[in-house]
Amino acid sequence: MMAPTAHMALDGNCGDDSRTVTIGFIPLVDCAIVVAAAERGFAEAEGLRLSLVRETSWANIRDRAMLGHFDAAHMLAPLPIASTLGAGGHLQVPMVAPFSLGLGGNAITLSERLWSALEAGGADIDADPATMVGHLARHVARRRADGAPPLTLATVYPFSGHNYELRYWLASAGIDPDADVRLVVLPPPYMVDALAEGQVDGFCVGEPWNSTAVDRGVGVIVASKSALWRQGPDKVLGLRKQFADDHPERLGALLRALHRAARWAADPANHADLAGILAQPAYVGGDAELLLRALQGRIVRRRGAAAVEVPDFLVLHDHAANFPWQSHALWFWSQMVRWGQIPYRRDDADAVRMVYRPDIYRAALSAIAADLPNASAKVEGALRAATPVASSSGRMVLGPDGFFDGRLFDPDDVETYLRSLGVDI
Repeated sequence: MMAPTAHMALDGNCGDDSRTVTIGFIPLVDCAIVVAAAERGFAEAEGLRLSLVRETSWANIRDRAMLGHFDAAHMLAPLPIASTLGAGGHLQVPMVAPFSLGLGGNAITLSERLWSALEAGGADIDADPATMVGHLARHVARRRADGAPPLTLATVYPFSGHNYELRYWLASAGIDPDADVRLVVLPPPYMVDALAEGQVDGFCVGEPWNSTAVDRGVGVIVASKSALWRQGPDKVLGLRKQFADDHPERLGALLRALHRAARWAADPANHADLAGILAQPAYVGGDAELLLRALQGRIVRRRGAAAVEVPDFLVLHDHAANFPWQSHALWFWSQMVRWGQIPYRRDDADAVRMVYRPDIYRAALSAIAADLPNASAKVEGALRAATPVASSSGRMVLGPDGFFDGRLFDPDDVETYLRSLGVDI
């Protein structure tokens, strides 16, 4: 295996070198594109040197990105929006997300003990998300009737796709995420130990931590993100707007490097190589075979079971996976409003749109004749099958991208969407 070529910075910013871009990341499979850009020469080909800094928690990523310790970061997709709006006690620092680091890649895992209780009540490991959460709702109701304490479920950060998809899933079956269960926040690398020790009854986290829980025999994967929202967004490249404004050429070179790295990482012929790189302690660490399964979308849901193919479990490049759709940003904003993290203000919609920057993406990639969508937003959940869409080459195919409950999200009518969810605005 090749030794790491990226400089693994211990601290601080290397911004005095105009060729260096310092990027923070969390040990998750979906940091793959950033790592591949450094390890397989794509950044170097663009005249860049990537200094990758491994962090443990999203709070660290948030703080160091906001304070300029990082030029950019592997970031939860809603986090640049929360920072720009100053939501939830964040410092109000304008940020942009000009590149998506993939679609899907996370899952909901329950403890073996909780799963055994659901299974005793008739739950099937292969059940669809609506049926599965129905079993969980009945279990929650029985616990409440028996006077038992609520289940404790963990997410990685309040402003995360994980938090919103877990809440969406629970609420679809009438489980109030703020009353019927207890939601807590834990860094991804700590999730499995918390489950093993009985501190939490389940969690929503990115790979490899769901599969690690299964491998240790302490967890059962009951729903993947791709089953809840197929081809739904999860992580982005996030950075301060000031850096994007001050260093457009460096940012453009970085986006081209990431685009080429994403195309390489998405090729099945490279998955074993990529898994081996990610398994290095400097990056994700752990078992390369387990990481390979995540890259291939072959998921073992319970210890001892056979791996099953999960469509679009992690999409690194196809289906415009790297395009920063403004409709994704607006959906995340709608969830912030839905769950009371921020009041609804109609004027915020324009600010939210300008966090996700398809204009920067197009400017960077048009130079290499990449296939670029003509639109900057779309109705989320509307593509029930693979569908050709207007693009610079005319060959782009998107979808299927449906939500498990059949809802649609029209980014031009957020108010109607929120009212359909019972939000009083």
